[in-house]
Amino acid sequence: MNIALVSCEKLPGWEIDDQPLIDALQAKGATVHRPAWTSSVDWNQFNLSIIRTTWDYHARINAFISWSKTVPRLYNNATTVAWNTHKSYLRELEQHGVAIAPTTWIGTNKTIDVQQELNHFGSTSGFIKPQVGACASDTLRFSRDEIGEAQQFLLDNAHQDMMLQPYLKSVETEGELTAIYIDGKFTHGVQKIPVRGDYRVQDDFGATDIPYEFTANELQTMEETLLSVPKHEQLLYARFDYLRNDEGTLLLNELELVEPSLFFRHCEKSAVCLADAILKRV
Repeated sequence: MNIALVSCEKLPGWEIDDQPLIDALQAKGATVHRPAWTSSVDWNQFNLSIIRTTWDYHARINAFISWSKTVPRLYNNATTVAWNTHKSYLRELEQHGVAIAPTTWIGTNKTIDVQQELNHFGSTSGFIKPQVGACASDTLRFSRDEIGEAQQFLLDNAHQDMMLQPYLKSVETEGELTAIYIDGKFTHGVQKIPVRGDYRVQDDFGATDIPYEFTANELQTMEETLLSVPKHEQLLYARFDYLRNDEGTLLLNELELVEPSLFFRHCEKSAVCLADAILKRV
């Protein structure tokens, strides 16, 4: 069995999050390869290709989507890649009743009045991010005193679709709450806490992460959310990322279906579960 854990050309040497998965696959007799998605390889040689650390896809999104359509036996598949790599999927999920942060969707080369939108939210601070992005790229946190900076930031990023939301202050204290699903089943929760005063919850920026317990009702909500995902029954993995608003409600920040870290270090069995789910599809 040849399994490709698809990566990128310049994967940092410190990236070891997937090592438990590699170990689990090898223990079950699989040969594991880690080709970059941009590599000139024959993807037919692999029994399955699993998108894992393709961290540069957002800079070449059209090429990445096109590539996904050419790879046989890809998980998650090309339909999911096209749907999930643009954050407009959150707008679609909201239409299905999923709670997300109030959002102003800003198309390419479109302008808005930031002050007016902040007033509409009833918020004293806001957050801007791209609709296609990764690892907190092209993001801005701003206050009412920094409206001019925010307006200029949108002008500087007019070449891409953007989104404006009220800034949820809980990200600085509670952080972002993550739930991992493998083959449609919940395995574990993680709490990602940024360094003091920051909002970036990635360990690239010094954030820490610890296990987290979700309630049964929260897990039920996640399972209902998955039912709104196109071809949800084919998903190999899914990661929910939540922020809490001032009223204490969990709001879906992202539903990661393409290349999320799955925090195997916080659940020993999860890497084995994913290895089993992969080999079941061979």
